[in-house]
Amino acid sequence: MVSAENWWSVIANYNFTIFPVQIILYLVSLILTGYFFIKPGKTANVAMKIYFTLSFSWIGVVLFFLLGKEFKLYIPQVILFMSLAVLFFIDIFRKRIVYKLPEKKSIRALTVTGLILVFLYPLFGLLAGHNYPNMLLPGSFPCPTAALALIFLIMALPHVTKLSYILLLFWAIPFPILIQIPKFGVFEDGVMLIVGVSGLVMLVINWKKIKGNWIM
Repeated sequence: MVSAENWWSVIANYNFTIFPVQIILYLVSLILTGYFFIKPGKTANVAMKIYFTLSFSWIGVVLFFLLGKEFKLYIPQVILFMSLAVLFFIDIFRKRIVYKLPEKKSIRALTVTGLILVFLYPLFGLLAGHNYPNMLLPGSFPCPTAALALIFLIMALPHVTKLSYILLLFWAIPFPILIQIPKFGVFEDGVMLIVGVSGLVMLVINWKKIKGNWIM
């Protein structure tokens, strides 16, 4: 297991190396999410899937494969995030995942709250003492991006593919509990954990309605 010091040095090097890509990906995620709430529908659905395809591909290749080889499990992490990228790419054409706004006002309010928490990841990092270049932003970092994708999949239930949903849960729930928070002090990943637990509950509730769609 890499030490906390080395882990944060990889994060810092990654942020320095890709600047300003992380800011662009963050702003694009904000714009697309806003567009989805203003004008939900086919175009917004496709746009979000393209975004997740590109973001997960970027994370898998640039963060883990090219710059994250100090991480002991970087190969499985590459496979995980490239698998997510492929699954979202396939669904651009298969259209099994259908993002939709929650009809109940209370659920919509909770959804908006979750999204705000995700987009405030950098602020929570600052509060935890993680100044730039140790900030984690949605779009270029796995945890906030996984949380964002999971919220959108929750909105799509039961019109989701089980594999993409479960892969995101696999990242969102055990990693903050076992590794990110206790070993590296990534307290902002508590946001991902909250989203992950919520996602797990919603998956269990809707499991029988998903009709066996594992991949396509």
